[in-house]
Amino acid sequence: MNIKRINLSEANLVIGLFDKYRVFYKKDSDIGLAERFIKTRLGNNESVIFVALEGDQPTGFTQLYPKYSSVSAVKNWILNDLYVDSNYRKQGIGEALIKKVMDFAKSDGAAYVQLETAVDNYTAQSLYEGIGFQKQGPVTEYSLYRIPV
Repeated sequence: MNIKRINLSEANLVIGLFDKYRVFYKKDSDIGLAERFIKTRLGNNESVIFVALEGDQPTGFTQLYPKYSSVSAVKNWILNDLYVDSNYRKQGIGEALIKKVMDFAKSDGAAYVQLETAVDNYTAQSLYEGIGFQKQGPVTEYSLYRIPV
């Protein structure tokens, strides 16, 4: 498995996965919307996307957005999207993607990486807690996790 950060010219590596990610969260499949969204984020330098590849086959991705702290005067990262194709789950791809994110955030000078997940997404919660993320604040519809880098 190879994990790499993609640029705008490589957006097609994640468009199909992004569409599947949205379908997982009960949105209608819309490849055109997925393409526009991903290309706009990358084209405007608004997000960082890592893709996991098995050979030339994209198997999973994660998308990060910057979050700034005025008090700490640092840029942190929100791990907003994490998706592994159903044919490749339980192979450590999600964990490898998160570890790549943590390495990236640390090298970028971030103090932490933050993410949210549905309170009933126990598989994801187990993964995040196993890596070291800790729940923050009260539990509502989503659980907020943070991990220092």
